[in-house]
Amino acid sequence: MASVTLGDRAPHGLGGGYRRRMGIRGVLHPEAFHGHGVTSSYFEGWYVKLVSADRSARWAVIPGVFLGTDGGDEAFVQVLDGMTGRSWYHRYDVADFGAEPDRFDVRVGPNRFSDRGVVLDLPSLRGEVRFTTPLDPWPVTLLSPGVMGWYAWVPRMECKHGVVSFGHDLAGRLEHEGATASFDGGRGYLEKDWGAAFPAGYVWTQTNHFTDPSTCLSASIALIPWLRSEFRGHIVGLQHQGVLHRFATYTGARTTRLEITDDEVRWTLRAKRGSTLDITADRPRGALLHAPVRTEMHKRVEETLDATVSVRLTDDAGRVLLDDTGHCAGLEVHGDLDRLLAAD
Repeated sequence: MASVTLGDRAPHGLGGGYRRRMGIRGVLHPEAFHGHGVTSSYFEGWYVKLVSADRSARWAVIPGVFLGTDGGDEAFVQVLDGMTGRSWYHRYDVADFGAEPDRFDVRVGPNRFSDRGVVLDLPSLRGEVRFTTPLDPWPVTLLSPGVMGWYAWVPRMECKHGVVSFGHDLAGRLEHEGATASFDGGRGYLEKDWGAAFPAGYVWTQTNHFTDPSTCLSASIALIPWLRSEFRGHIVGLQHQGVLHRFATYTGARTTRLEITDDEVRWTLRAKRGSTLDITADRPRGALLHAPVRTEMHKRVEETLDATVSVRLTDDAGRVLLDDTGHCAGLEVHGDLDRLLAAD
């Protein structure tokens, strides 16, 4: 299928039925492009994390596109150097953006991102990193299509989320300011967001650098607009030794503790069937990234790739299933945290 670009219209004579089929296919392919036919108040971005085998090179590369309510449309690739805390935002015309509606395959100018790897030609970063093992996505079923669960079928949610790969191996090289870093034997992670704007308040963290390389944590809690009110929703996936432990609002899991200080985040969740997950993340300083609001792509959000996150998972009998600390963790703590802490 040919690449889809923003502003594309349904082929003549297909109209609403075509759009419905595109919508259904999009829900079942959270990794793919969802902006077919959208003309305003929309963003979509993929978070590509690349960590070298010795952890001395850590990059987050985020390709995406933004359409404002009053113009200001742009495609972009932003880059975070997790070792130095520096960041870069590279703008492109929306005509330089293209993506596939049924798989992860994105083009922004000369930069290409797919399930095979990334090719970068940016002023701040150049080179190629290949994904040498298959992507490992959050499972997709008709009733629970990915990390969003049944919420994926709800139209007009402010922000939707997808985990494209809990982890995959890397090979290749990137050049930055005259220095070349090898990613042979490194580890990658891939997720994405799309919708109208980021939540008004949220905490997000991710790491797949635990003692056991099969372990990956992806966790977020946020203020979710709902009708004329809001609620505090959370989605946590802890993959360990081939088992995905889900702690989400739609699974009936509850947040029993959420504490946020200048130094750390402490978060405890209890699943409907009784298992408990304790998460403690430290809060080192990070770099400022651009994030979407409804009118522009330039809200400033601090993110680090240098956090450590301790997790402890116990079953309903109190047996410890996992007690470990993840490194090279991504962490964002942003927005109206008082509202987030006070919400139910």
